[in-house]
Formats: sequence, structure tokens, C-alpha cells
Amino acid sequence: MIRSLILIGFTYLIFHMHLTGDISKYINMKYSYLSASAGYALLVLTIVQILMLNKDDSKKAVCDHDHCGHNHSKEDKWYKKIIVYPVFFFPIISGLFFPIATLDSNIVKAKGFHFPIYDTQDPYFQQEFLRPDTSIYYGKDDYDKIMESEKKKYINHKDLKLTDQDFLNAMETIYNFPGEFEGDELEFKGFVFHDPDSNNKNQVLILRFGVIHCIADAGVFGMLVDLPDNVNLKNDEWINVKGQISTTYYPSFKTNIPVLKVDKWSKTKAPKEQYVYRQF
Repeated sequence: MIRSLILIGFTYLIFHMHLTGDISKYINMKYSYLSASAGYALLVLTIVQILMLNKDDSKKAVCDHDHCGHNHSKEDKWYKKIIVYPVFFFPIISGLFFPIATLDSNIVKAKGFHFPIYDTQDPYFQQEFLRPDTSIYYGKDDYDKIMESEKKKYINHKDLKLTDQDFLNAMETIYNFPGEFEGDELEFKGFVFHDPDSNNKNQVLILRFGVIHCIADAGVFGMLVDLPDNVNLKNDEWINVKGQISTTYYPSFKTNIPVLKVDKWSKTKAPKEQYVYRQF
């Protein structure tokens, strides 16, 4: 009986997340078909388990009528009820009844910053801040071909406005070829984060939380922006910025990074879908 309830719970949880759209808080929607397939598989297993339960109940009724001597007590180990089953129920209860938290600047503070020198050879390094990096998912030659293709896509746009769909792709391209985009106009939106180690009050980071494949490899990506004088913004305020791409040496990261020299900016509301996803 308990197994049937667990399977019903997981099946309902997956379909509930798909119907409400909450599944997008956990995975890149490019892979939504995988979780949907898992939901249908669980539905089949649930039906099979219920049929087996009814069959077992019928056998038990026959045994009770015929005074069978089989003892079921050994099958129902006490640790299954006390330890194992709560482990399975917890994700169901938390997924259905706990609110889904949206990542914000507090996560950035908690994780801290790290940013590699561009020519790092560490194959196990994973980029988490500012610069999207999908190179670990490809061989070097394949990755170079993909980036060249992406560059051709964006390099001809001298006035580039980033949408949610191409935010990560375009940012990764700009970070790979900063010199070739220097002087171009760029417009995008994100939330404000003040680097606590920076002494330049006009420079802030405009960020979006991005998902490469799933929430496990999520990072916070965006760009350093140089705002006009006397602009006072708080962490987590959403703004739209437009300006020219340049490069600067950033002491916090000890390397040169792209920077946006802002000409126009305006406050904006946080979008309904605050995450952006890598398009493959």
C-alpha cells in the first residue's frame, strides 16, 4: 500500500510541475521531454503496483479462508516504515507544499566570486559567475567551431539587444571574443549586484541566473557595467541597460573582462521567468 502511495505521489508531482510550469525552475526546458517521459513511466509503474496490490490482497483473502501458515511479518521490516519510506515521502511533500525559492543576490554572496584567467587549462574547472562556459561539454575543436558559428550570428548586429532566449549564448560569445565586439552597442536587463570588494561605486554587475542543463549546473551570468555618475541602485533591483562594449581590468577577478559603458538605463520589473537557459 505504501509503495503505491509513493508512486502515486511522484507521478502526481511530476505532472503537477509540468502543468504549472514549475519544472522550468529545475531543468532547461529543452530537456522537458525527459522528465515528461519519466512521469509516464511512473504512471505505468503505479498502475502495475496497484494491480499487484489487488492481487496480493486476493491471495491473502484466500490464505485467510484456507488458514495458510505463511507469515508476512518478516516481509514488513520495521526500518522500511521508519527510515526508508520517509526518505521517499520527503521530496513529494516538499515539492508539493514548500514554496519554490527564486535565486537572488544572496546566493551570489553565499557562493562568492571566482573567475579564471582566460587561458586556464584545468579540464575540471566549471564557470559559475559572469561568463557562461559550455566548453566542458565538447571537445576543443567542436567547441571552437560552435563559437565561430555563434560569433557569425552576433557579430553583424552592431546594436544587439539580448532576449531571454539568446542571453547565455550571446554572453558566452562576447566573453570568448571581447575584442571583436568592442565598440558595439549592447542592451540587456538583469538584477543589480554590488561587488563588496569593488571601490568603484559606478560599477555594478548586472546578472541573470542561468541554467545550462539543470539547476545543479546553474550559475549567475552577466556583465560588469559602468553607470553614469550619481546613480544609486540596490542589490536585486532590476534594470535595463544600453551602452557600448569595452574591456577593463577588474581587480576582483585579476583579469580583463568585458564591461558595458552605459549610455541609457531604466528600472524595470522582474520578468515572470527570471531564469535564462542555454540554447543548444
